[in-house]
Amino acid sequence: MKNLLKITLALLTLTLALSCSSQNNTSSANINSLLQSNEFTFVAERASPNNAEVINILNSLPNGLRMLNLDPGYTIEIRKGELNVTLPYFGRMYTPNLDPSKNSYRFSSKDFTVNRKDGKKGSVIFTIIANDQQNKATITMQVFQNGKSYVFMDSNDRQPISYDGYITANTPAKN
Repeated sequence: MKNLLKITLALLTLTLALSCSSQNNTSSANINSLLQSNEFTFVAERASPNNAEVINILNSLPNGLRMLNLDPGYTIEIRKGELNVTLPYFGRMYTPNLDPSKNSYRFSSKDFTVNRKDGKKGSVIFTIIANDQQNKATITMQVFQNGKSYVFMDSNDRQPISYDGYITANTPAKN
């Protein structure tokens, strides 16, 4: 547990360093209104696996990057009464599925809890637990005043992974 905390703090520090150098066009008033409503979409830009084998492979690449840049479209969408998660997974799974499309984080939940608390320097920390999924996933999301966000996913069937991105307003629901 101590090692997991150390890894999480190290990744959070790295994420903070990266988020300070980028710009976001969303106003802080808009970010505050999204956070107050508890309805927003997290858009993942980078993934940071915690598996040693994946990190060794990433280190063997020419640039030696530990964070993987993601294509657009990987999101966590939080609405009143619905949670939609579409995120890739890189790492060790303890109970893999024969269908490769089910080995990433792709699920919808109608029974979930969202706990909110204030973090340091004006950030907000959300802890989201989907109760109606076979393998419980705990999503810890830290959102900063500029809209940048850090997500840590921990599940009982795989090793943890973290994502770096930003939050935005939800797109209108399709009927």
